[in-house]
Amino acid sequence: MNKRKKFDGSYVEVGDMPINVALRKLKQKLDDSGKLEEVKERMFYEKPTTKRKRAKGAAQARWRKKLRDQALPKKLY
Repeated sequence: MNKRKKFDGSYVEVGDMPINVALRKLKQKLDDSGKLEEVKERMFYEKPTTKRKRAKGAAQARWRKKLRDQALPKKLY
């Protein structure tokens, strides 16, 4: 039985590369897969109302950022 099937692509074959390069590649793969964020979310229970409130605040922040980026610059005279 092949052990790699258990990991689902979250592994890096080190071979001849330095360990810091292998760690960087592993971190990149974990970031791309989104598994680390999922683990962090599941560490603590978050009430649905808190989750909605946080999502609403993030949406408002995105909207304010969008408006700020679209605004004309102030006159500099």
